[in-house]
Amino acid sequence: MLLTDNETKVDLLNNEAIAATIVTLLRDRPDRPVTIGVHGDWGAGKSSILEMIETGLEEQDGVLCLKFNGWRFQGFEDAKIALIEGIVTALIEKRPMLNKAVGAVKDVFKRIDWLKLAKKGGGLAWTAFTGIPTPEQIQAVVATVEGLLADPMKLATKENVESALGGVKSLLKPETETKNVPEEVHAFHEAFDKLLKAASVKQLVVLIDDLDRCLPDTAIETLEAIRLFVFTERTAFIVAADEAMIEYAVRKHFPDLPDTTGPRDYARNYLEKLIQVPFRIPALGETETRVYVTLLLIGAELGENDEGYEKLIIAAREKLKRPWESTGLDAATVNEVLGARAAQAHNALTLSDQIGPILATGAKGNPRLIKRFLNTLLLRQSTAEARGFGSEVKLPVLAKLMLAERFQSRLFDQIASAAAAHPKGRCEDLAAIETMVEDEQLRNATASAEKSTSKKQSGDGNSKKPSGDGKDGVKFEVMAKPTAESAVLSEWLASEPVRAWARVRPSLADVDLRPYLFVTKDRKDYFGAASALGHLAPLVEQLLGPKLMVQARESDLRQITLPEAARIFEALRSRIMGDDSFDQEPPGVAGLTVLVRTHPVLQSNLLDFLEALPRERCGVWPVKGWEGIIKDGDAIARLDKLLAEWSAMPKNSFLKSAAANALRARRGGR
Repeated sequence: MLLTDNETKVDLLNNEAIAATIVTLLRDRPDRPVTIGVHGDWGAGKSSILEMIETGLEEQDGVLCLKFNGWRFQGFEDAKIALIEGIVTALIEKRPMLNKAVGAVKDVFKRIDWLKLAKKGGGLAWTAFTGIPTPEQIQAVVATVEGLLADPMKLATKENVESALGGVKSLLKPETETKNVPEEVHAFHEAFDKLLKAASVKQLVVLIDDLDRCLPDTAIETLEAIRLFVFTERTAFIVAADEAMIEYAVRKHFPDLPDTTGPRDYARNYLEKLIQVPFRIPALGETETRVYVTLLLIGAELGENDEGYEKLIIAAREKLKRPWESTGLDAATVNEVLGARAAQAHNALTLSDQIGPILATGAKGNPRLIKRFLNTLLLRQSTAEARGFGSEVKLPVLAKLMLAERFQSRLFDQIASAAAAHPKGRCEDLAAIETMVEDEQLRNATASAEKSTSKKQSGDGNSKKPSGDGKDGVKFEVMAKPTAESAVLSEWLASEPVRAWARVRPSLADVDLRPYLFVTKDRKDYFGAASALGHLAPLVEQLLGPKLMVQARESDLRQITLPEAARIFEALRSRIMGDDSFDQEPPGVAGLTVLVRTHPVLQSNLLDFLEALPRERCGVWPVKGWEGIIKDGDAIARLDKLLAEWSAMPKNSFLKSAAANALRARRGGR
C-alpha cells in the first residue's frame, strides 16, 4: 500500500477554495489580460491546484486552457521563443477551424520568425534605451548568415542559406517591415488577437507549471515570454512557482546589478511586476495535517474511488471550513460516514492522532514531505512483514522513531546506538526522559486544575488565595531532574523539540527497538559488531584505546563472564585484522594482553591470533610482551615453535632477528 506522489484532482487539502477563487476571477473579466501567481514551497500542492483550475474551466464556453511544464523547454537554446511557438501551435491544434484562417496563422508565425531573427542579432535588449536596432546590429545578423556560405557543412544546401539570408535582409525594407522592436511586438499582439478571434476563443488560459525546477536562464526566458503576452486581450497566465526560487533565478540572471539597487529587492520587484494577482498556498496547521494524514491512510485502505471515501472527503472539508474550531476527523465522524467499513479506518485515526502534531511541525505543513514520510513508514512495515518479523513491528512505534529519524537525526542516532548495544534492545535514557516529561505533564495539569479551582473559590469569597510562586498564587514546578543523569539525557532535557517528541505516544521505554532499527538499515546499519556485543560495545572501544586507558579497564574485565570475554576477544581480533596494518603495534593488541591476563583460558585464542598474522608484513612487536600472559605449558610450547618459525623466515629480516633474540632469551632464562 503506497501513496501516489503525483498532482491530483482529488482535493485532500481544501485547496479547492484557491482554485475556485482563481476560476471566478477569470470568469469575471475574460476580456482583460491577467497574470496570476500560485506560490508555495516545493511540494505544497501547486500542481494539484493547476489541475483543479483546468477542471473548473473545462465546461466554460469559449475558454481554452493550455498547460505547459517549464521542464519541457529546459533543453531549448531559446526557451522564450519555444514557449511562444508552443502556445500558438497548441492553440491551432485545439481549434481545427484555424486551418481555414490561413492568413491569421501565417501572420502570427511571421511575427515569431521576426522575433527569432531579432534574438540572433542581440535580442530584444535592443530596446533597452531606444527601442531601435542599430544598422551595425542588423548588418551583424546579415554577416552571420552570409558567413555560413563559407562552411556548407553547417546547412544542407546553398539554397537554404540564400533563403535565410533573404529573410533577414527583408527586415531592412522599410516599405514592407518595421525596424522598431516595440512596433513588432505590438504587431505580434494584434496578430495573436486576430488568431484568437478566428478560433472563437473568448479567453485563453495558459497554465505554467514547474518553473521553479528550471535552471535560472530557462525560468527567466519563460517569464520573458509571458511578458510578451501580458498586454494581449483575453489572455491569462497562471504561473505556479516558489517565489524564493524565482527570485534566485532573477539574481543569477542579472548578477551585475549595482549595490544601490539591491539584487534581492530587484528580484522581488521583477516578480511582483509580472504577477498581478498572487496567491500563496498556506502551510498545513496541526488540524489540517491530521485530517490530511487520516484521509491519505484511509484512501490507501479503501481506494480513492470508493464511494464511502468520497463522502468522507466531503465531511473533512466541512471540518476544515473552520479549522480553529475543529480537531480534525474523529472516530464518530468516520463511523457515521463509513458505517460497517469504519473498522478499516481505525488504525489510520490512531496513527493520525499520534503523529499529526509533530508531523505538522517537523514537515512544516508540507504535503509532499508528509506523503513521503507515510510512504516510507508503510514500505518499512511491508518489508518487515516480507522478512518474517512483521508482528514485531507496530506502526505507532515505527512512526515515532521515524519522526526522530526524519526531523531530529542526532536524537535518532543516539537512541539507535544505545538500543543496539543494550541486551534487550532498549535505550535507558529514553525511558528516563519519557517518564520525566510524563510527570511534568501531570504536574502542569494538576497546577492548571488548582488554578481554575482557586479562581472559582476567590469569586465566591469563600477561600483564601493559595500560597505559591506562580500566577494567582499557584506554584508551577519545573520538571524534576534525576540526581545522576547522563550527558545524553542532559542534552535531551535542554531541548524542547526532543521533549515534545518524547511526549508523543506510545512510550518506547519498554520496547525492544532492534526490529525497528533493522528496517531502518537503508539509512545506517546499527547491526555490526556493536549489535553482537550489546552492552559490551563501550568496553571494546575502550580496549582499542591507548595503553594507559586499557590498563585502567582491568578491574572491569574481571567482572565479566567467560563467554563475554570470548566475545570481546573476537571483537578486538576482528578489528585488528580488519585494519590490515601490522608494521607497528595495532590498536587493540594492548587490550588483548590485558584481557588474556584477566582470563587465562583465552591463551589458546591469543596463539591462534599470533599464528594468523601476515609475518611478511609484521614489525617486531609480536615477539615481545607475553611474559606472564602466556604461561600454560601447551601455550608456551606453541609460542616457542612460532618464534622459531619467525627466526627462520627469509623475507622479513627485522622480525627474523627479533624472534631469534627473543627465543634465545627465553631458553636462557629457563
